[in-house]
Amino acid sequence: MVTRTEIKERTTRLQARLAAGGMQAALLLMPSDIYYFTGTRQNSALWVPVEGEPVLLVRKSLERARAEGLIDDIRPFPKSKELSALLGGEGDTVGMTFDAVPVQQHGWYSKVLPGRRFVDCSMIVRDQRSVKSPAEIELIRRSADKLISVFREVPSFLKAGMRELDLAAEMEYRLRRLGHEGFVRMRAFNQELFGGMAVSGGAASYGFFDGAVTGKGLSSAAPQGASFEVIRENIPVLLDFVGLFDGYLVDMTRMFVIGKLDAELRRAFEVSLQIQEAVRNAMVPGAICEEVYQQAAAMAEDTGLGGNFMGMPGEQSRFVGHGVGLELDELPVLAQGFAFPLQKGQVVAVEPKFVFPGKGAIGIENTFAVTETGGERLTELADDLVQL
Repeated sequence: MVTRTEIKERTTRLQARLAAGGMQAALLLMPSDIYYFTGTRQNSALWVPVEGEPVLLVRKSLERARAEGLIDDIRPFPKSKELSALLGGEGDTVGMTFDAVPVQQHGWYSKVLPGRRFVDCSMIVRDQRSVKSPAEIELIRRSADKLISVFREVPSFLKAGMRELDLAAEMEYRLRRLGHEGFVRMRAFNQELFGGMAVSGGAASYGFFDGAVTGKGLSSAAPQGASFEVIRENIPVLLDFVGLFDGYLVDMTRMFVIGKLDAELRRAFEVSLQIQEAVRNAMVPGAICEEVYQQAAAMAEDTGLGGNFMGMPGEQSRFVGHGVGLELDELPVLAQGFAFPLQKGQVVAVEPKFVFPGKGAIGIENTFAVTETGGERLTELADDLVQL
């Protein structure tokens, strides 16, 4: 759905922002960035000069890059001694995404491109990518529709006595058969995610993952997500899964229970729905991200649930929403310290959740697009707690 015309427009906007930042070019090395600006994800480097056409230098596969790519100049990656004559000139200031590029890569390009001054253009690239075109929003909506179709099947296979891992496997199997691509890309260093999580009692676990719910995981080497723990009656079952189709992610959480929830958990679920609606209403262009988070946190605190909001007590995450697109952790972030305004067309997964030691986790998550009238919901499935 993304066209050559749209790719050209993306490049033009990037060139203008690079020029405004005093750069003569950008050298993009991260796969998601390269895909966004070219339409192909191959082992390559993308040179974007402020003036002129971008050049994609491909290590592998050149043939596939040429077949898929939506820019004109796609070449084999040259010998290192030829790069300096090809990419700009000495004295140029060149943007590089320091947020994600390894030091080794920076050092190698500094050596083979002598005289260039590399500076950080991470926020330029990430901010541009955060604002989705109508075509991108439609791709995210299509991912949502497929993910929703699997969520609708959950009552047919969720049973007491199955392990969290069995439930996760059922979700993954159905999603994969629909074409789920599997690569849940995360830009942040040291973060990993395997498609999503199915957690019940194991939801009340401490862990490294920078989210409200970590899950116990399968071992100390993989301490995140579903575990071997058995799903029991009257314990909340939280399904938090990513839909990933045609490169674009959508993020959803729904709640299930076999039997009934106790009063504290049911009340927390109602509060999560209230927080979600308040955040949705606040998602208009110009709203300051950290202020939206602060409103959500205050609502949790006012109901007496602040100590359980967004994580295990003492290890709570300080956000209530995160951007999604080609990566799961895109901008913007509705988080403490992120004092940037929302922009029309940004897409945010909003996930107010509560974790109770000994009881599990409960909450909701939907993906919304920022509009003039508040968040436009892209995940059209009822928020209701499903009781079996």
